[in-house]
Formats: sequence, structure tokens, C-alpha cells
Amino acid sequence: MDKSKGAMEAEISKALTHWEKSYLGRGSVSVKSDILRDMIIVILQGILTPAEYSLCQDKDGLLSVKENRNSLVESGMEDLKEIILSITGLEVIGFHTDISTRTGERVMVFKLSDDLQNKWGEN
Repeated sequence: MDKSKGAMEAEISKALTHWEKSYLGRGSVSVKSDILRDMIIVILQGILTPAEYSLCQDKDGLLSVKENRNSLVESGMEDLKEIILSITGLEVIGFHTDISTRTGERVMVFKLSDDLQNKWGEN
């Protein structure tokens, strides 16, 4: 593998930040990506707006923010799959995401077609 694991993780974080800004109209405060076996786990911090935090004060608002944010990400899924494929050379075969309305963090898990971590000889 011509890129180190850390370099690939940084490239994924940078690409997802760019996707957020161009597709969603604003980016997170910070992004951290980790490659673990056949998964890429991404933590995006600071994604909620002050208005969304305000809406999250009651259960209906909280559910609405989660649903809307998840729908936005799901609508861009093909772009996200292409980003991961272009960086890793592996297809995304599964995708899971959730958002914490308390901390303003989003977790994304990309399940890959092969064990990417093994390509560096790590277990």
C-alpha cells in the first residue's frame, strides 16, 4: 500500500469535510476517521446549528432534527460511496449513521468489501 494508514485516514476526513461543505452547505468543526478491519469509522463534531440545538429541547424537535439530518446524508450516499472507493480502492457494502442531538456529533460507519486494515499488516 503506497499510503500510510494515518495518511489515508486524514484523506478520508478531508474529503468528507469537503463533501459536507459542498453538499450540505456547511461543514463540521472537526472530523476524525479511523480504519478498523473492514470498517471506516468517522466522528464529525459540531454539526448542529444553534437553531437545531434549540429544536432539540423537546422530543418532537429532537426526532425531527435527527430525521432531517439523516435524510440529507442518505440522499448523498452515492457520493459518499464514491469518495471512499476513490481513496481506499474498496467498495462500501454497508453504511450506518447516527447523530447525537446532545453533543452535536455524527458517527458514520462505512462497511467495506474487504479488510482494509490488513493491507498494512495490522490486526
